[in-house]
Amino acid sequence: MPVLIAPSTLGDLLKFELNASFNREAVTLKAGSIYPLGAVLGRITASGKYRLSPAAEVVGDEGAEVAVAVLLEAVNATASDATGLIAARGPVILSEGALVFDASVDQPAEQNAKTAQLAAIGLVARATV
Repeated sequence: MPVLIAPSTLGDLLKFELNASFNREAVTLKAGSIYPLGAVLGRITASGKYRLSPAAEVVGDEGAEVAVAVLLEAVNATASDATGLIAARGPVILSEGALVFDASVDQPAEQNAKTAQLAAIGLVARATV
C-alpha cells in the first residue's frame, strides 16, 4: 500500500493569531522562486519586494538579510513577481518546525538568529507537539 503524505497546511504553521486583519498583509514576492508555506522572508530595501531571507547580505537584495515576515501560503513566483499573504506583525505564535529558511541559513545559530529577528516584531516561533 502506498504511503500518502499530506502537504503542510496553515494550521501546521499558525498556532495563534490575535487579529488577522492587523497581523497580515499582502506583499509582492520577488520573481525566481517557489515560496513554500512558512517561508521566512526579508524585505529588499530598494524595491520593497520580499524574498527568502538569506544568512548574509546579497548584492542587489540589500535589506533582505533581516527576517521580517513569514509567508502564510505557498506561492509560485518562478516566472514573475507574485502576490503572497504574510504574517507581518504580532502577536502571532508559529510552529518552529514549520518555518522554511533560505538555503544559506543552514546552521542552527543562523536559524536561531532568524527566529530572534521574527520575535522582535512579535512573530514568536515555538516548538509544538
